[in-house]
Amino acid sequence: MQIDAVDQRIIALLVADARASYADIGTRVSLSAPAVKRRVDRLRSAGVIRGFTAVVDPAAVGWTTEAFVELFCAGRTTPAQIGAAARRHPEVVGAYTVSGEADALVHLRAADISHLEEALERLRAESFVTSSRSTIVLSRLVESPGVGPSAG
Repeated sequence: MQIDAVDQRIIALLVADARASYADIGTRVSLSAPAVKRRVDRLRSAGVIRGFTAVVDPAAVGWTTEAFVELFCAGRTTPAQIGAAARRHPEVVGAYTVSGEADALVHLRAADISHLEEALERLRAESFVTSSRSTIVLSRLVESPGVGPSAG
């Protein structure tokens, strides 16, 4: 699918505010609301835009402790096995296979250190995990909800 500069701008605007109206977006990209809707529908049907979501502030729901955990896995553990295990733990907000010594990197978010420790113990109890190394986040410096050019 060919994505032009206007499509990129529409995507950036939706990433910044998924509730923006087609009319508002149209004003910012010099298109009519129906033209923006057609482009968004095309981007959705092509799988470029996979959905719209609410971004929840973790502090507002009390989950302010977070960590990145390197997982070291046994033998022939597949990415699918790691992903399935990660989805079983509500504290996991992201899981990735990585290059380097570790087999996977898991991002956890919890209410406090005790909750984080309990989540880590459950994650480390997965049958394929041989060891782990954790890093607790002290502060968030940069956080971006999407990809591509700036919506500004």
